Amino acid sequence: MNKLAIITVVYNNYEVLKDFLESFRKQTNQDFCLYIIDLSDKTFFSHSGLDPESIKNDIDSRLRGNDKGKGGNDTKYKLLSADNKGYAYGVNLGVKQAISDGYESFVVINDDTFVKSDFVDQCLKCLNKNPNSIISGKIYYAPGFEYHKDRYSKKDLGKVIWYAGGSIDWNNVYINHRGVDEIDKKQFDLSQETDFITGCLMLFDKSAIDKIGYWDESYFLYYEDADWGEQAKKIAIKLIYDPSIIIWHKNAGSTGGSGSTIHQKYQNKNRIKFGLKYAPLRTKIHLLWHKLSLRA
Repeated sequence: MNKLAIITVVYNNYEVLKDFLESFRKQTNQDFCLYIIDLSDKTFFSHSGLDPESIKNDIDSRLRGNDKGKGGNDTKYKLLSADNKGYAYGVNLGVKQAISDGYESFVVINDDTFVKSDFVDQCLKCLNKNPNSIISGKIYYAPGFEYHKDRYSKKDLGKVIWYAGGSIDWNNVYINHRGVDEIDKKQFDLSQETDFITGCLMLFDKSAIDKIGYWDESYFLYYEDADWGEQAKKIAIKLIYDPSIIIWHKNAGSTGGSGSTIHQKYQNKNRIKFGLKYAPLRTKIHLLWHKLSLRA
């Protein structure tokens, strides 16, 4: 049985892939396949001067290096291109292909991230220890991508937390990241169940797909991870935060940065969609009133 399928979705931004690909080429355990799902627009290529073949060649050169003596490896990967039908669609496409290829353990991870050299080993250990679960790890802001850039000293960069578990405020339908903007002082170093798993980093095995089904593609972007988590909790699948798995995140690097137009559009739209599906009745009434007032 194949070991680990790692799935990432790319959209109109190949610069963020450089650190991502480099970190996977330097994995001490290469028993994985990287599935890169490219949903970039055809118009992007005509405006940027890039073309799919040059992108493929660049990815190939970054993952099939000749510097093994310097910590590089030939990393197994598949590049799949498709029309942009949203993040969940891209994730589902990657998972389906990986299942077809014989994989039963999966990692979904943002392309605007990079990981430690033992990332694959830690993921495999965690999946073996927590079968039939959905798991995430400790996520730091990548240095220079902190939301409050002037708050931290140079020595703190790379240790500022973006996610260390999460919760959902059902009165207002807001997702909260535990520890966000805090400097890591080992205050979140215990593995435990959590209320929310971020789609920035999500581990699971095939049993989760068999029991829950695939991600809801109607969200297009944002809240598809929260939706899948709520579906999991309904059937007693545990959501687990494991701090032994560590990555760095260039926050909203794939969607134009935090607060960008596309970021705000889908966050606001899908917050209402998610709340109307899962929130208590009182909150649903408030969300429905807000939704109708926006249309007026």
